[in-house]
Amino acid sequence: MFEDRKKIENRTELDQLGEFGLIEHVTQQFSIHQSGTIKGVGDDCAVIEAGDGKVKLITTDLLIEGIHFDLSYTPLRHLGYKSVAVNVSDIYAMNGTPQQITVSIAISNRFSLESIEELYEGIKIACDHYHVDLVGGDTSSSCSGLFINITAIGEAKKEEVVYRNGAKENDVIMVSGDLGGAYVGLLLLIQGKQEFLKDNSFEPDFDGKEYMIERQIKPEAQRSIIELLKAAEVQPTSMIDISDGLASELNHICHQSQVGCKVYENKIPIDQLTFDNAADVDTTPLEAAMNGGEDYELLFTVKSSDYEKIKMIPECKAIGYITDQASGLQLIKNDQTVSEIKATGWNHLQKTSE
Repeated sequence: MFEDRKKIENRTELDQLGEFGLIEHVTQQFSIHQSGTIKGVGDDCAVIEAGDGKVKLITTDLLIEGIHFDLSYTPLRHLGYKSVAVNVSDIYAMNGTPQQITVSIAISNRFSLESIEELYEGIKIACDHYHVDLVGGDTSSSCSGLFINITAIGEAKKEEVVYRNGAKENDVIMVSGDLGGAYVGLLLLIQGKQEFLKDNSFEPDFDGKEYMIERQIKPEAQRSIIELLKAAEVQPTSMIDISDGLASELNHICHQSQVGCKVYENKIPIDQLTFDNAADVDTTPLEAAMNGGEDYELLFTVKSSDYEKIKMIPECKAIGYITDQASGLQLIKNDQTVSEIKATGWNHLQKTSE
């Protein structure tokens, strides 16, 4: 009785920890019991010994209606595709090759057979595109909405696996593609929905904005980047996919590698359409890139001696370099002022008003 009361009096709200703080807190007491477990919690994938110099990479992701997607502007076929892409992205972020997935869903009775067929058609298209096999899963009922959980399994040579904790001082920080487009696309979709709720005859005009919309509802995992790096004979020293914004992922790499970083605003790749449309949805290009998330590009570091091998790859851009831990995480802005890089993106566990 008294112990229960003490727990209530000392209640800690989950939003004080955030998603990753919660994961770290609840898993820190767990020990590894199996010799085949090379890496457990704390990276894009778990790493399991597979023999013959190879390892299995395993990752899982849960997508919840109303939290991770809104079906009022997300076609089910695109949702199926995206749910696969975001999982195989984690495999690529470990420098591996995805091979199999399992799919588990929970559905309410508002969904018809035809709508679930649409969802699985998108899953099939993604499986064909990324050359992965659907090998199992589960189906259950839901009291409200749609839940999708996908587990992806991949493989890599043991010595080629890239973790988040390998960045070293003077390594060059690289990103693939461009950043911020998915977030601006999301804000455009939300803006269109809000206008429709005010007037159901409203039809949003996304002419010329298709690139950003597609970045949000149908992102691509960066298989080609992994292939380009291998062709250049460059193995990153650390790597992570950009799912929660550049700031968050920089924090992950620096925290786990026990280093700092210096990143330059004018080096962060932002597509011109993203740049031009950011103000229309009350954000800035820099904010969209740093804290928007869902770009699913790759953030990685390479030895300075390897930079010459990849600097001519147009899909990869250098944005800064790794420093000592005491220097912290620094963003050098266009006006030459320096600010601390903090992850201020959306917190899954943030309390909402009641």
